[in-house]
Amino acid sequence: MAPRSHDSDSDTGTGIGPGVGPDTETDTDIDTGRDRSGVGAAADIRAAACIAAGADAHAQPRQRIIEAAAGLLAREGRDAVTTRAVAVAAGVQPPAIYRMFGDKGGLLDAVAEYGFATFLATKHVDPDPPDLIEDLRGGWDLAVEFGLANPALFTLMYSEPTRPASAAFRAGLEVLMGRIRRLAAGGWLRVDEELAAMLIHATARGAVLTWLSLPEDRRNPALLTTLRESMVAAVTNREPAVRDAGPAGAARALRAALPEQTVLSGAEQHLLREWLDRVASDG
Repeated sequence: MAPRSHDSDSDTGTGIGPGVGPDTETDTDIDTGRDRSGVGAAADIRAAACIAAGADAHAQPRQRIIEAAAGLLAREGRDAVTTRAVAVAAGVQPPAIYRMFGDKGGLLDAVAEYGFATFLATKHVDPDPPDLIEDLRGGWDLAVEFGLANPALFTLMYSEPTRPASAAFRAGLEVLMGRIRRLAAGGWLRVDEELAAMLIHATARGAVLTWLSLPEDRRNPALLTTLRESMVAAVTNREPAVRDAGPAGAARALRAALPEQTVLSGAEQHLLREWLDRVASDG
């Protein structure tokens, strides 16, 4: 999983739309051999921008302002995103920014939402992946690649932990929860679904922010592979815990393990066994 360099003029896999591109001279992503073709296509990016901008009467100038701010952020950093500079880049008067966003903080929140919507547009969801563990790795890799290709935007997206979750963030989380539910249904999940989501999210975000905090000569690709594989080991079993996917298989697996547990009383075990028998016989 050695990072590889991208030509920022030709790479569309992690670009973030009009006026915004990878904001480092050498972009790093995770070489997993997976096909990323089509990811981040211009049509998807424009659609993501519309989500972030909002579908109101001011959609076009609002979108133009957000894209101008995102472009300044990518090219010159957060300090360059002033209301005056954004107004000039977007071709509007500064009062328009205050009218639409309230203040600079509101504008930055909108740019962060734009980032989440853009990342969401890069996600490819396979409802029935042939390998659930590789599907998990692929989703983690995609998140890390996006962060490494767009460091200033990614840092802004996660700079305010208490920022209310945006619609795009919630939609992205639902994609992740879908992956986790498939792992659980297949008997692969080692921990509960909520903890799995936190571990996956925390390791991907931590991988990006740690990588970006290091001097370039100390950026060891093993950091990324080790964090990813540690996440996989913490979240999944080496072998599926159930032989047959679905409720019936899960019920049979739980019924077989029931005598070994000591949490339930005898009456509770009897009742649970009756329920499991019904579910298991349905399959």
